[in-house]
Amino acid sequence: MPLVHVFLALIVTVIWGLSFVVIKLGVGTTPPLLLASLRFFFAALPAVFFIPRPQTSWRILAGYGFFLGVAQFGLLFAAIALGMPASLASVVMQAQVFFTILFAAIAMGERPGPHQIVGGLVACFGLVLIAWPRLSGGGAGPFLMTVAAAAAWGVANIVSKKAGRVDMLGFVVWASLIPPLPLLAFSLMLDGPDRVMAALSHVNGGTVGAVAYLAYPTTIFAFAVWSFLLSRYPAATVTPFALLVPVAGILGSALILGETMHPIEAIGGAVIVLGLAVNVFGIRVMRRLRAV
Repeated sequence: MPLVHVFLALIVTVIWGLSFVVIKLGVGTTPPLLLASLRFFFAALPAVFFIPRPQTSWRILAGYGFFLGVAQFGLLFAAIALGMPASLASVVMQAQVFFTILFAAIAMGERPGPHQIVGGLVACFGLVLIAWPRLSGGGAGPFLMTVAAAAAWGVANIVSKKAGRVDMLGFVVWASLIPPLPLLAFSLMLDGPDRVMAALSHVNGGTVGAVAYLAYPTTIFAFAVWSFLLSRYPAATVTPFALLVPVAGILGSALILGETMHPIEAIGGAVIVLGLAVNVFGIRVMRRLRAV
C-alpha cells in the first residue's frame, strides 16, 4: 500500500476514534436521539441529490439504515448521554467484529475459523472484565446499551453483505434517509416536545460543530475513503487499521475530556484489542507456523 493510502487509512481511524469524543460533547447540550437524528439528516442531505442510489432494494437500504442509524447510534448516543465514558465506548463498540462473525454464522452459514473463535473468546473475557464492576453499580445500563449497540452494528454489517457488491458511499448516504424520522419520534417520546423544540430553537456552535463532524468527516468522508481502500486492497491489509480506532478514542477522551480509565477497564480494553488482533492476524500466524 502506498504511503499516501496508509496516511488516508490513519486519518479515517483518527476521525472515527474522535467521533466518540464529539458525541460526548454533543449530548451535553442536545438530546442524544435528536443529535443522532440530525447527524443522519445532514449525512443524507444534500448528498442524495448528487450521489446515485446504489443498485439494491429499498428493503436492504431500510434494514441497514434502521440497524445502523436507529438501533446502533440511537443506543450509543443514549448510553454516552447516560454516563458511558467516550473512551470506554470506543473500545466496547469494537465487539461488533465478533457479533458480525456470530450473526454471519447463524444467518449465512459462514463458519468462523479457529483464530476467530479464539479471538472472540478473548474479547468476551475483556468485556466481562469491564462489565464486572459496572454491573453492580449505576454504570450497568449504559454499558449494556453500548454492547447492544455493538450487536446492532453486527446486524447492520450482515444486511450490508446481503446488498452485494454496491457502491458503499452511495449505500451509506441513501440508507441515511431512514434514521432521522424514527430517531426524532423516539426523542419526542422520551425527551418530550418541549425539550426537543428548545434544543432546536437554541442551537449553539457546539451543536452545529458536533452535527457537522458526525455527518461529514465521520460518515461521508471516512466511509468514502474506507470503501476506496477496500476496493483496491485485500481486506486483511485494510481492516487492521481499525484496531487504532479505540487508541484514538482513548487518547482523544483523555486530552479533550479529561477522562481516565480505571485499571480494570484499561485491562479489559487491552484484552478486547488483543482479541481483535487475534481475529485479524491469527490466520497469518497460523500459516507461518504451518510453513515452518
